[in-house]
Amino acid sequence: MGVRIVLASGEVVELGGPEPGAAGLDLLGLVCGSEGQLGLVTEATLKIIPKPEGARPMLIGFDTAEAAGECVARIIRSGLLPAAIEYMDELCLRAVESFAKAGYPACAAVLIVEVLGSQAEIDDQIAQIGAIAAELAPVEMRSSGCDDETAAIWKGRKAAFGAMGRLGDYLCLDGTVPVSKLPITLKRIGELSREHGLEVANVFHAGDGNMHPLILFNANAPGELERAEAFGADILRFCVEVGGCLTGEHGVGVEKRDLMTSQFAPDDLAIQMEVKDVFDPDWLLNPAKVFPLDVSRARRDRKGARS
Repeated sequence: MGVRIVLASGEVVELGGPEPGAAGLDLLGLVCGSEGQLGLVTEATLKIIPKPEGARPMLIGFDTAEAAGECVARIIRSGLLPAAIEYMDELCLRAVESFAKAGYPACAAVLIVEVLGSQAEIDDQIAQIGAIAAELAPVEMRSSGCDDETAAIWKGRKAAFGAMGRLGDYLCLDGTVPVSKLPITLKRIGELSREHGLEVANVFHAGDGNMHPLILFNANAPGELERAEAFGADILRFCVEVGGCLTGEHGVGVEKRDLMTSQFAPDDLAIQMEVKDVFDPDWLLNPAKVFPLDVSRARRDRKGARS
């Protein structure tokens, strides 16, 4: 709801605050997600949200990735708002089951859908989601009946990234697509996997289209890291192509910096850099991040010539 931020000049500024709808320009919206480009946040004011009355997950397995993606799209289109919709594909499931023994089915993809509310609300939502999933011929579908079953359903998902590490090195992405584009995106990732000759596991937050392809490679094999990075860049460009974006939660940083021109036109980047100029005129904060190097260098050269 608010932050205290130290600017590059050393000035301390308060943006937002405990009262909702603070007066003035929404500069807080600029700072959130700015990746350290505008200042150093030293304090944040957060809103405490009441704990829900209850929660229950259900597990749904499918024999194709496309069916799982379509199930997610249909759940969202129905107007239901689960607290979580998590996706794991076959490669991830094999690694997770070997590591965590979570009791997942052997299939192409699994969804974990968790709903919140009173007991009656939970029962109603579970029934609606079950009816939606049933139209897509799931290979398995079950909801938790107790705390132990809930823990078992979530155990594998929480261990997924560690379990994948047992298979080798991997590059984790976080491109985001409209939920309706999940099926075509998963299909394209599979095609790109074959084109680049590298395996990829998909484990992600399906409810908001936040993809986490894990590209497997051998860091000790010459050229494989570069192949993995090229594969990842193709995935991210496709995310943008279908109406999504380069990052859902991890940020741009260095890894996606030179892909920003895939999502933003020159004028778009120029206005973002003008905002950077206002907060940090000498570009001292978190340098060489977010903005493509050739674009930002050209801008700094023009500024220097004018001054």
